Amino acid sequence: MHGELPKRLLTQGASRVRRFVAGALIVMAVAAALYYVFGSPVPQPKQFRRFAAEGPVPVLVAQAARADVPVYLDAVGTTRPLNTVTVRPQVDGKLISVNFKEGQDVKQGDVLARIDPTIYKAQLDQALAKKAQDEALLANAQNDLARYDRLAASNAINKQQADTQKALVAQYTAQIQADQGAIENTQATLGYTTITAPFSGRTGIRMVDEGNIVRASDATSAIVNITQLKPISVIFNLPQQELDRVNAAFGKAPLAVDALRPADNSVIERGTLTVIDNQVDPSTGTVKLKAEFANNDLLLWPGQFVNVRLLIDTLQNVVVIPTGAVQRGPDGTFVYVIKPDNTAAMRAIVVQKQDETRTVVQSGVTPPERVVTTGFARLTDGATVIVGGGAPGGAPQARPPGAPPRSSSRDGAQARERRGGGRPHAAQ
Repeated sequence: MHGELPKRLLTQGASRVRRFVAGALIVMAVAAALYYVFGSPVPQPKQFRRFAAEGPVPVLVAQAARADVPVYLDAVGTTRPLNTVTVRPQVDGKLISVNFKEGQDVKQGDVLARIDPTIYKAQLDQALAKKAQDEALLANAQNDLARYDRLAASNAINKQQADTQKALVAQYTAQIQADQGAIENTQATLGYTTITAPFSGRTGIRMVDEGNIVRASDATSAIVNITQLKPISVIFNLPQQELDRVNAAFGKAPLAVDALRPADNSVIERGTLTVIDNQVDPSTGTVKLKAEFANNDLLLWPGQFVNVRLLIDTLQNVVVIPTGAVQRGPDGTFVYVIKPDNTAAMRAIVVQKQDETRTVVQSGVTPPERVVTTGFARLTDGATVIVGGGAPGGAPQARPPGAPPRSSSRDGAQARERRGGGRPHAAQ
């Protein structure tokens, strides 16, 4: 038993030694792999060394130019129809026909629906008969008046009888006038049984079906809505600070207004400003404006939100550069101008107008000078630049005659591996 204990201790010690040796071998293998991957630097190709910190700065440039630049005021507007109406019955009765389809374009005067006219035709006939009756009585009274006048002239009858007959004639004459008014009233009522479109537009969803009883006094007895779509208007608001400029421009000539799609600001329709509201909203400090659009293609729809831009001026023959070229520093706004020797010069400028794409320069740049638009990270005043990623000045670097085409860094490394039978060695 005492002999087995030393043997067990020897076995455990040998096992620990083997584990230690195996761990050391693994660590050495990992270290060798890391050295193999990262320990030996790969020489950079020439085209990469061109853009090293000590080389020329790669930039993109654009030429300053002269152009006419429009001056817009931007807003968000709501599309509204010029006219809209809810067609309702003006008389009571049974709806005997509906003569339109939902969503149909109708013209002014087109018949939309008809109400049963039987009762109203009877009322008209009664009024006509009453007038005919009173006209007969008037004719008889006029004949009697003529006889009474002759008898009164010869003192055959009392003159008072002639005066009484004259009053009777006047009474019948007034009665006939009242009959004519009753006839015109019943004719108008009869006309209301035929419901027509008050103006040209598009019908909406029908609100009542044929066969229903409609009543003029019932607010829910609407038949259909008609909306005028061509032309159409857009209502938008501008800050009160812009009111002077808008009034000054509007007093000279009609102002153009563009309706834009909210997604990409492309022009949907072009129109003109028609109305500037006569007061500023004190709660918002804005003034309401109304523009009218022909809308021949029905691209604008009532209730739709659209972006609006109002043209109030056009700057003639001004110097413009891309907005991306404009930089701002402690001393103000500046750009980098590329000289003919392909060096960058910092130049202070005065900006007259700026938007997302281009800037109007009042002074500081003269066409056709080139300004830097991209590559400001390492750019300093007086630095040498490479325009557009090529040779200085933007011209591509020439290759000697018969030279093979340039390869990328990855292709060059693979070629060296094939020639050397393994990974490239460090440069000596």
